[in-house]
Amino acid sequence: MSRLVYIFVYLGMWLLAIQPFSMLYLLSDVMYFFMHRVIRYRRGVVRRNLKKSFPEKSEAELRVIERKFYHYICDYMLESLKMLKMPVTQLHRRMHFENTEQYLEMIEKYGGIIVMMPHYANFEWTIGMGMFMKSGDIPMQVYKTIRNPFVDRLFRNIRSRFGGYNVQKSDAAREVIRAKHAGKKLALGLVADQSPNAHSLHYWTKFLNQDTAFMNGGERIARMMNYPVFYCELKKERRGYCEATFVLISECPKNTVDGEITEMYVRHVEQTILREPAYWFWSHKRWKHEHLAEQKK
Repeated sequence: MSRLVYIFVYLGMWLLAIQPFSMLYLLSDVMYFFMHRVIRYRRGVVRRNLKKSFPEKSEAELRVIERKFYHYICDYMLESLKMLKMPVTQLHRRMHFENTEQYLEMIEKYGGIIVMMPHYANFEWTIGMGMFMKSGDIPMQVYKTIRNPFVDRLFRNIRSRFGGYNVQKSDAAREVIRAKHAGKKLALGLVADQSPNAHSLHYWTKFLNQDTAFMNGGERIARMMNYPVFYCELKKERRGYCEATFVLISECPKNTVDGEITEMYVRHVEQTILREPAYWFWSHKRWKHEHLAEQKK
């Protein structure tokens, strides 16, 4: 039965994926109306997050960001499904990569790098960066299982289409060590701005005017392996086109103090969001944990 459901889900996604972008964006405009006006998908969460993050903005300014966000999230969903059938030439035309020379140089020099990015613009399209790597090198991406098993399987297939190697968050360090022992060079990509689990609240900082917990797994792996760390700066150029620039955060992580790399990453993410707020995942329950110091008040 589960196999039959998966086949029907896959068929539906495949039918969407073969549509031209013009048709997908027409569908996205319809989706926007239902998600924002009818279903009101997590609208309370979105409004609460925006208001706390930008206390200086008026209600009218926040509503503009809100509407742009819902347009963006509908585009993002369909653009991600498009990868199911998107040729690599089209992906590279729509996702422009900058500073790949330094990225490749560091992989060659150190045997691996860590690339950290936020849920911003179409971050899913960054899986195309593996196509720049040398044959035999591994574009490894940390993957968190999606609750729906059919959607989970679908996205694992999408994310491995362009050579990406999916690893579970809990297995990331083990897989990196295994690759190094096998003589493989790699780039480990992490989307590292989501809320940590309750038992992983190791690093707290001020982010968008709020006490915020961040995962520090990327930093820990970088310091353990002494792999250079890059921030993937994402910029939405226009509908259906995005730019990714690799910004070196630290070439020698072992020379940094605990929390330094994570803090630099957080500041980069904050600047990305402040530049154009609408293209971040405001529907996430990002601030569901409360800092211990606040709990004692």
